[in-house]
Amino acid sequence: MNNLCCKKLELGPIATNAFLMWEKNGCEAVLVDCPPEGGKEIQDLLFHNNLKLKEIWFTHGHWDHIAGAHELLETGVKTYGHRADKLLFEKPELMSGFSFPNIRLVPVPITNWVEHGDTLDLWGREVTILHCPGHCPGNISFYLNSEKICFVGDVIFSGSIGRTDLPGGDFNQLEKSILENIYTLNDDTELAVGHGPNTSVRKEKSSNPYIRG
Repeated sequence: MNNLCCKKLELGPIATNAFLMWEKNGCEAVLVDCPPEGGKEIQDLLFHNNLKLKEIWFTHGHWDHIAGAHELLETGVKTYGHRADKLLFEKPELMSGFSFPNIRLVPVPITNWVEHGDTLDLWGREVTILHCPGHCPGNISFYLNSEKICFVGDVIFSGSIGRTDLPGGDFNQLEKSILENIYTLNDDTELAVGHGPNTSVRKEKSSNPYIRG
């Protein structure tokens, strides 16, 4: 396997993180989340690295993580998400009250529904799906053990946690998700979060003011 490259992009009106991955000297890319107004920046990155987008992995169905997907969904691009957020993917206008007036909310077709414990292949690397509800019913994390990194969406942030006051949110569920699925990962695991700077399992277990490990 060649070295894995990962570019973090802060996109959209509320600075949502997306992550583009590809292998050095490779020709394909995988995107984690697709915020609004991010299509051009992602397309430019693909072009300058001679990459073709292969898959988009959605951590969850909130508008700020999916609203740019319609700009990138060419023929053959596979999409992954959790069925518990099916309604949000198919009818993103349901979250319009939490969005911005100028944001175009277009349904996102999911080609592959995944469940907790499923695995994906990332150019020979195993990716484990961790279902982490609480912020919303279908939030999932993508864990790459070989790279010691987990893309967690809005489950947890550096020194904070995902909101639970949105439709489908539940603090008790979120706490359970973090304690059972995030804090049980290796302490050295990098947490690639949906907003703000990345953090680590060790840091959040010891200092997160909302949920201690």
